[in-house]
Amino acid sequence: MKHKLLIAYLFIFSLYFSCTSNNDSSTEEPQNEEVRYFPPINSEIWETKTTAELNWNEDQLSPLLDFLEEKNTKSFIILHNGKIVIEEYMNGHSDTTPWYWASAGKTLTAAVTGIAQEEGLIDINNKVSDYLGTGWTSAPLEKENLITSKNLLEMTSGLDDNLGDDVSSSNLQYLEDVDQRWAYHNAYVKLQDVVSAASQDSWTNYFNTNLKTKIGMSGAWIQTGSYSLYWSTTRSMARFGLLSLANGKWETEQIIPELYMNEATNTSQSINEAYGYLWWLNGKSSYHLPQSQFEFQGELIPNAPSDTFAALGKNDQKIYIVPSKDLVIIRMGEAADDENFALSSFDNNLWEKINAFID
Repeated sequence: MKHKLLIAYLFIFSLYFSCTSNNDSSTEEPQNEEVRYFPPINSEIWETKTTAELNWNEDQLSPLLDFLEEKNTKSFIILHNGKIVIEEYMNGHSDTTPWYWASAGKTLTAAVTGIAQEEGLIDINNKVSDYLGTGWTSAPLEKENLITSKNLLEMTSGLDDNLGDDVSSSNLQYLEDVDQRWAYHNAYVKLQDVVSAASQDSWTNYFNTNLKTKIGMSGAWIQTGSYSLYWSTTRSMARFGLLSLANGKWETEQIIPELYMNEATNTSQSINEAYGYLWWLNGKSSYHLPQSQFEFQGELIPNAPSDTFAALGKNDQKIYIVPSKDLVIIRMGEAADDENFALSSFDNNLWEKINAFID
């Protein structure tokens, strides 16, 4: 009888540990999941992977590159999981030649604004005049005091966007109350002044210390007329794209706060669904474009994956981020067709070629 009880206990004991072992193994991460790659800081080393590894359609690469070259492209990069799959330079450009980001650089301003908020220097929900003092616009004081940094990030300041790019106080005039109108306006650059005033540092120094050097970017802010444009190599643009794909994290360091990055890459206000904090968003039911109050129906870039978010600059400077496919895609160059401020027909046509290559 004792032997039978002992056998029964051993059976139950072994069954319990077998179940426990199975449960433990089910919580383990897949062993073959590739860890996202980040290129080292202060180095030209950047690991690559082949189209064959990804099972992409290699016969569609030449049509894609031919299209890009015909459309005045200077550089084009595709990263997958951080590694370079395609890197091409054309029309007299090279890997060491800087080019302007145009409005794609708005996302750099958005990123640094989030960093400054995380450091406790600013709160984007506070009025801009808390940092710059009153009179930074020519709007009536009660209207100026409605404008927050968040309004500048969203493009809902209510300032008149028909007066050009000059951001002197005399040119920043009241048109409508905040949150009543979405308008693509150069007033967003006042965020750089907000960060500078709050940090008691120059915009350039704060940017370099808190973003640029931390991810190994090159480049500089260069004043061009009413704009301060960022110029860099294509790889530096790709580094920022990779940081954005990783929700603001570079290797083990969270550089842009993750919660803020999530807010920045989702609809920020109720007027233009396809706009976050200076980022353009695909996959929405409608969108607005610069210099227009018309609401267009449908997705921003129908041929692109719905979860794509993008930095779009004048004359077709592009950073496309596609989390579902672990892709960062960079395009720099002259205007593909006609001069434009952000989105153009080139986006959708380019994605048709990309899809043929990667799908």
